Amino acid sequence: MAWVCPEGHRWRATDRPGWSPWATPTAVTAPRDASDTTTRTGPVQVDKDGRSWRIGTATDVAWLAGRTTQGFSVTTAIPPVFEAYGTFHPPAGVGLHAHEHAVIDELAACTPAQPWWLGFLDTGAHDVVFPHVPRVSLYWDWSYVLVEAGPEQALSWRTGHMRGDGALPDLFFPADRSWLVSALWDDTWTDIGASAAVLAGLRRNPLVNARLVGPDDDACPPGLARD
Repeated sequence: MAWVCPEGHRWRATDRPGWSPWATPTAVTAPRDASDTTTRTGPVQVDKDGRSWRIGTATDVAWLAGRTTQGFSVTTAIPPVFEAYGTFHPPAGVGLHAHEHAVIDELAACTPAQPWWLGFLDTGAHDVVFPHVPRVSLYWDWSYVLVEAGPEQALSWRTGHMRGDGALPDLFFPADRSWLVSALWDDTWTDIGASAAVLAGLRRNPLVNARLVGPDDDACPPGLARD
């Protein structure tokens, strides 16, 4: 059997054993091996860069899980709860490193000091930073490693993602949920929901290359195509 998600991606049952396109988002437990020293009782803490970091659970994404729409609009990735929506991707002639730093600089400048949740999509082919921790499930039962960290870690922890050799998480948002950034599995661009002021700041920076998108508009930016 095969299923087609609202974005047109086709999956076979053999591609993802146990996967169901109608699954309810829940916590997912990653396989353990001898190097996995984390505990499964209580909050999971992992060590990196000389300190401990908290691994997120289904509770931390409950405000997002199951609340996106179906189709090709930006609300396929971002719940329809924000004042404004947009997309961004590296403009022509701008490297991924400069683009991603500009994105984080703009978001950090308009966000009060607080933790950020960083979500790394487990595609089986890309770095998730902490491979032996429990996952959370979002969208079409996709597994994410979710870590409570911040903007510095968003730019430094990862080595490569679906959109290239950059570092940015596939999904991230501040603790106050004032904005959400999410790039879906096969998309070459990134979606964002935020206040009008945050979107205006991103649009002013030419390295970010952000554009406004209506909640019912096709999110695919001009000149790009869905894989």
